[in-house]
Formats: sequence, C-alpha cells, structure tokens
Amino acid sequence: MLQYWWVLVVVIGVVAIAWALGRTAKTFGREMRHERARELFKLQRERLEAHFLQAAAATGKPRGLRWKDCQWENQVEFVRDRETGDLSALVGVTIQFEAIEGGDMEGVAAVGNLRHASAVFAFRNDHWLTAGKALFNMFPTEAVEKLDSQYERLAF
Repeated sequence: MLQYWWVLVVVIGVVAIAWALGRTAKTFGREMRHERARELFKLQRERLEAHFLQAAAATGKPRGLRWKDCQWENQVEFVRDRETGDLSALVGVTIQFEAIEGGDMEGVAAVGNLRHASAVFAFRNDHWLTAGKALFNMFPTEAVEKLDSQYERLAF
C-alpha cells in the first residue's frame, strides 16, 4: 500500500511540473507575440497612418464631412481586447474635416474645428491593419480608462 502512495505522489508531482512548464511557455509565447507586434507597429507606422486616413474617409462618416488631414501624436497605447484577446494599438490623432460641397454641413462654422480622437489599429494574423475606426474625444490613455471593460493595457 505504501508503494502505491509514492507512485501517486510522483504522478501528481510530474503533472504539477508539466502544468507549470506549460503555463510558463504560454506566457513567454504571449510576451514574444506582444513584443513582435510592438516592433512591427513601429516599423509600419507611417504606412498604417496613411491607411487609416484612407479607410476612415471611405466610411462616409461623419455624414456631410470629408476627412482632410490627421496630425498624429507620438504616444501609442497597446491594448488587448478582453473578450477576443486581440491586440490593438490606440494612437492619438487630431483630425481636420471639411464640408462636402452641397452637403448638410456646408456653411456650418464648427466644421473647421479640430477634433481629437484615438485611431484604432488591430493586430491580426501577424499583421497590423485598420478599418478607419476613431474613438472621438478620447486620447489613448483616456480611451483605455473609459473603456476598461473592453481593453486591457499592455505593459512593455
């Protein structure tokens, strides 16, 4: 009976060690993926900013306005979507619009006002992309705080 007790202890020990090694490998892999994503974003940022402006302009939003220019901030907040686990980058941007000729907004004085926002970029299949989504009236740090149920800040 005593012999079986030791076998059980050894089996439990091996399972515990395997579980700990698996968790360590998973954590290490996730950290490496995050670091790779950050480096890729840094390398591709200029191209991504241009794609953002094109994609945002193509949405037709806000109605009656044309995306004219974006001034980009240096700071980037890297976040993880709490529901999907996807990585995203939030970048501060100041956006300038102009009224579309003959549209509802033509002649409205506020059209020329600059608007600050967070541009959203997603990391999927080891590539950064954007759909032109902007979180208006929130710089990245504000967006992470206000949307803390959706985003978790990644520490680098």
